[in-house]
Amino acid sequence: MTTAKARAVDGPDKSFRAAEIKRRDLDLTDILIEIKYAGICHSDIHTAHGEWGPVNYPLVPGHEIAGIVTEVGPEVTKYKVGDRVGVGCMVDSCGECENCVRGEEQYCLKGNIPTYAGVDKYGEPTQGGYSTHIVVTEDFVVKIPDNIELDAAAPLLCAGITTYSPLNRWGAGPGKKVAVVGLGGLGHMAVKIAHAMGADVTVLSQTLSKKEDGLQFGANNYYATSDPATFEKLAGSFDLIINTVSASINLDAYISLLSLDGTLVNVGAPGEPLSLNVMSLIGHRRSFAGSMIGGIRETQEMLDFCAKHDIAPNIEIISADEIDEAYKRVLASDVKYRFVIDTSTM
Repeated sequence: MTTAKARAVDGPDKSFRAAEIKRRDLDLTDILIEIKYAGICHSDIHTAHGEWGPVNYPLVPGHEIAGIVTEVGPEVTKYKVGDRVGVGCMVDSCGECENCVRGEEQYCLKGNIPTYAGVDKYGEPTQGGYSTHIVVTEDFVVKIPDNIELDAAAPLLCAGITTYSPLNRWGAGPGKKVAVVGLGGLGHMAVKIAHAMGADVTVLSQTLSKKEDGLQFGANNYYATSDPATFEKLAGSFDLIINTVSASINLDAYISLLSLDGTLVNVGAPGEPLSLNVMSLIGHRRSFAGSMIGGIRETQEMLDFCAKHDIAPNIEIISADEIDEAYKRVLASDVKYRFVIDTSTM
């Protein structure tokens, strides 16, 4: 059993503290990973603050994990000591249901096992990447290509795959007009990936404060949604809209921007229900959809795609003692564009 240094939170209103957690002994197909970097996702904040339901505290968040294999179980075949690897939002699933067999483990019919705030097959609570080590079965580990730095790789394991998966699923590419709502941790990755896929990309943000960044990331156009004229000018323009924000938006207004057969996909997860008028969909055979992360196969595909197209998130490295301040800055939209914890500071 490995003792890992970590940062844990004891309640929704508590600050992070130094902690030690036990990682299980390696099972036959387990690998031990020395975590080098862990990204901070808005989901970490929602969970740590108890906004998505009851939490079994103390909690160690973190599902954007990049590190090095330091030990492997006796039946491991996919990885060896020294490999550069990543772990995303889930660490196991039933492996037997229809969705798992299709490689869509994120939609496991029995429920996938999340990297943190879950319960593993041994009956133990899962603890995430704000720590120095983690043990994961090899089937839920991905290989990080050599030309992606480990610190930049970490956010790809959530922000990258969360945006790549719907862009891939709904066919973003040449001849397609794609809009990205919000230019934060998810949004900036959506712009970069959609651009690399060959789509015509537009950013829809509340203000024009990040316009220069958006265009640099590959957007063809950038509009402020605080300007009512934006919705008039862009009505019926887009084949696909990826909504990355976690706040409530006027769905009918954004759906009006879709062309015939267009789709609005929600990847942001607001804390309150959203509503819409179904006539917004019926009029032009439009669709409103949701998407989570991708399966393990698609996550590896995403990493290889990012390596091929030289795509990496814009990150700010912080120490383990700066997590509370980072959370405050995320909530204030004061980050460009993803915080990543250097776990050597644990």
